[in-house]
Amino acid sequence: MIVEGQQNIKVHFAAVEQMNQCNSVQALGGKYSLYTAYPFIERMMYDKPSHPIVAAQFSNNVFEIPQHVISNNRHTIQDSGLFTLMFGSKAGNKDKAFLDRYYEKLIEFTAKYGAGASVVEMDTQKVFGPESAWNYRRRMREDLNNRVINVYHLEDGQTGLDRLIEFSDYIAISVPELRKAKKKNGLVALANYIKNQKPEIDIHLLGFTERRLFKQLAFCTSCDSSSYTSGIRYGFIKGKKVSGIITEKAKSLISPKEFDFLTQYMSEATAFGLLLNIKSEMQKYEQHAGPQD
Repeated sequence: MIVEGQQNIKVHFAAVEQMNQCNSVQALGGKYSLYTAYPFIERMMYDKPSHPIVAAQFSNNVFEIPQHVISNNRHTIQDSGLFTLMFGSKAGNKDKAFLDRYYEKLIEFTAKYGAGASVVEMDTQKVFGPESAWNYRRRMREDLNNRVINVYHLEDGQTGLDRLIEFSDYIAISVPELRKAKKKNGLVALANYIKNQKPEIDIHLLGFTERRLFKQLAFCTSCDSSSYTSGIRYGFIKGKKVSGIITEKAKSLISPKEFDFLTQYMSEATAFGLLLNIKSEMQKYEQHAGPQD
C-alpha cells in the first residue's frame, strides 16, 4: 500500500512535470502526483524536442523536476510516456529497435532521476501484442529498483489478466480504454476480480475520477486525473468563466508569500484559475473518495 493501513483511494494530480501546475498543487497541500517521463526522454533522444516543459524554478536544468516532485509528495507515479510516443506528437511507425532504444533511455532516466517513484511499465500490447509487453516487463523488474505498475489492456484477454495478476503486486487498469470500448460498466467487476484473486495487490485506475464510483472502488490504491487543469485549458470552472473569478477568493487560499512565488512564473489570471480549480477538485475528492492526507 502507498499509505500503511489506508482505506480509500488516493487521487494523484497528473501532469505535474509542468512546474506551474506542480507548484500550485503543492501550495494547496496536495500529496499525490503523477508526472510523465516522455518530455525528459524526448530531450535525451532528440536534438530538437517538441514536447514543452514549463520548468519555472528549474529552467536551468529540467532534469531536477522529477526529484522535486517525488520529494514533495507522499507518493509519486512516473508514467512511461508511451501513449504520447505512440499516439502523440511523435506518432508514426515505431519498430522494435526504436522501442528498445526508448526502453533503454527510460531505464537510464529513471535510474538517474526517478528514485522513489512508482513507475508505469512499457505497456506495448496495444501496438505489438501482449508478448512484447512481457519482454519489457521482465527486463524492467531486473533493471530498476523502483516499484513497477504493470498495466492490463483488453488485448491481454482473460488468460493474460490472470497471468498478470500472478506476476504483479501493483496493477493498473486503463479507464479511458474501457470507456472507448464501451466497457466502462465492467470496471467495478474487473477491479473486484483482480482484488479477489490477490487481496494484497494494489490497483491503480488510470485516468479515473468518477465520483459516483469512488465508494465502490475504495479498495483500490490510487488513481490519477488532470481535471484540475480544465479551467486554464477551457476557460471554465463549474460552468463559470475563469475570467470572472473573484481574485481575493483565489488569493486567500494560500499565503501571500506562496502567491508571490507562483506569480513569478505565471500570470495572476493563470494562478487564480489553477488554485480555484485544484481546490474545487480536492474538495470533491475528500467528499467522495475520502481523506487525501
